[in-house]
Amino acid sequence: MQIRHLPETLINQIAAGEVIERPAAAVKELVENSIDAGATRIDIDIREGGKSLISVRDNGQGMGKDDLIACLDRHATSKLPDEDLLAINTLGFRGEAMPSIGAVSRMSISTCPKGETDAWEIIIEGGKKSEPRPTAHPEGTTVTIKDLFYATPARLKFLKSDQAEYSAVKDTIIRLTLAYPHIGFRLMNNGKTVLSVPPSDAELFNCQLERIGQVIGKDFSGNAMIIDAEREGIKLTGFAGLPTLHRGNAQHQYLFVNGRPVKDKLLGGAMRAGYMDVLARDRYPMAVLFVELPQRDVDVNVHPAKTEVRFKDPAIVRGLIVSALRHAIQREGHQTSSTVSEYALGKLQQHRQEQMNGQQSPALPWARTSSYGGGRSGTAYGTLAEKTYGAYEPIPSARHEYAPEQQSQEQDLSQYPLGAARAQLHECYIVAQTAKGMVVVDQHAAHERLVYEKFKTQMEDGNGCIESQGLLSPEIIDLDDTVISKILDQSENLKKLGLVIEPFGSGAIAVQAMPVLLLGKADPQKLIRDLVDEIEEHGEITGLEERINAVLSTMACHGSVRSGRRLTVEEMNALLRQMEETPVSGQCNHGRPTYIELSLDEIESLFGRH
Repeated sequence: MQIRHLPETLINQIAAGEVIERPAAAVKELVENSIDAGATRIDIDIREGGKSLISVRDNGQGMGKDDLIACLDRHATSKLPDEDLLAINTLGFRGEAMPSIGAVSRMSISTCPKGETDAWEIIIEGGKKSEPRPTAHPEGTTVTIKDLFYATPARLKFLKSDQAEYSAVKDTIIRLTLAYPHIGFRLMNNGKTVLSVPPSDAELFNCQLERIGQVIGKDFSGNAMIIDAEREGIKLTGFAGLPTLHRGNAQHQYLFVNGRPVKDKLLGGAMRAGYMDVLARDRYPMAVLFVELPQRDVDVNVHPAKTEVRFKDPAIVRGLIVSALRHAIQREGHQTSSTVSEYALGKLQQHRQEQMNGQQSPALPWARTSSYGGGRSGTAYGTLAEKTYGAYEPIPSARHEYAPEQQSQEQDLSQYPLGAARAQLHECYIVAQTAKGMVVVDQHAAHERLVYEKFKTQMEDGNGCIESQGLLSPEIIDLDDTVISKILDQSENLKKLGLVIEPFGSGAIAVQAMPVLLLGKADPQKLIRDLVDEIEEHGEITGLEERINAVLSTMACHGSVRSGRRLTVEEMNALLRQMEETPVSGQCNHGRPTYIELSLDEIESLFGRH
């Protein structure tokens, strides 16, 4: 078949299939143009999820007549002052978006440069441009897109429902509002304002937190850990939710690289690793994180829609995120999300209202088996726990220091964060009085975390390494030559976790030692192949550590004080003090809270005292 040159209109339609795959992508390109134009106010209006109408209006620097014509030419851009693709200072730079959108829709652009009065309008329909004509328009630019993909019906029929497309548009706008809190945004859908945030001139940290509360919700802004870390010229800032504040998917993870919203596997995997020990595998933390690094150390030109990036040294970036998150969790992890207490308070208020209405209501939440610690144990399981751990023994210093007969001579225990034990309910929950209210502790979940952390400490040999056991004969595993080098590059990290591997010829590796905890519980062949698959998919290895932690978690569950075990006041207070001294004691290793806290005001409100 003879080679032929494609017409410009068809070229732009093909490009639109790569750059503008749905209305949200068109919105993203237009709003990013407004941001790059220096706008402080951006209004977005969509209809039918953006299928029939997309309008983006800004108060940016606008364009003159010649620039208006040029902006619709393929690979024409004002955002690349030279030919250096490694120094990108703007969100957009390819010069593909506007002609691509124009090739598949009916589009008009009205604009007026700052400081001038002459405004111009141009219309492009199915790739055909009109001549610019004078119009009335304030300083800035308005781009209106009607009937997106009308010129490519095949693309149109693959769009999702109006609601799904609207949700994608809103998610796109939310990410941009988080990245640029000094810009005001308004989003309208079918004539109704669904998001409106004013510009902020506050200090960056404060306006970021304020913007987070506006667009994500007070749940997150009120339960966020501050992230601020730096390593080798790479800076990480932002906010991450407490481990007890989590979701069922990654939609509430907002990641930015040099101000650019991205959905990057490396960054997502690093977040997963950072929370690995405090969240179940199928739960996702909430976070708004900003990575800032020299432009030459990141390539933003690896995806047509500019949603992915490639780092010059991904290991440093990943390590920075993981260590910063783990440090924050260690620092703040004794806390539980306030949403846990709010949920409990809501249930109590519902119960009170039902009582007042004379309705039959279920028992109060803490009168039932808790969903936060595995519930009550059976007889056999309880017996096994006793044999594994023995009777619960408070730490010696705690037993001596907080003995009941000495409490009157020492400071009031209620001044401690978790207060003084006052009662035990259903041999399962500890009720403690604090200076500001009360806490209810799930004794099994709390002690399980304490024992788990103790086991982890014992497993390490002082150098941060897991104890390993040499195999009688090395396990030889054949692997593809394309992945052998990748897993061998991780050999030092694996060695710290007790797995010792070495090269064995050109197409195999030898497993010389295994973590003691996994001996007899994991097949070396399957373990290595799982780790290789993980490297291929995520570019990281967390599976081995997760396996070790799972074994430790099981041991901790069997070795902790069970629900149904009656504790003395001395034992309850000792448990509270150990919780205060133990990092991440506010949740079990699955992210469930170990206690809830109610303030005195909240308690009094239940009885109508306010």
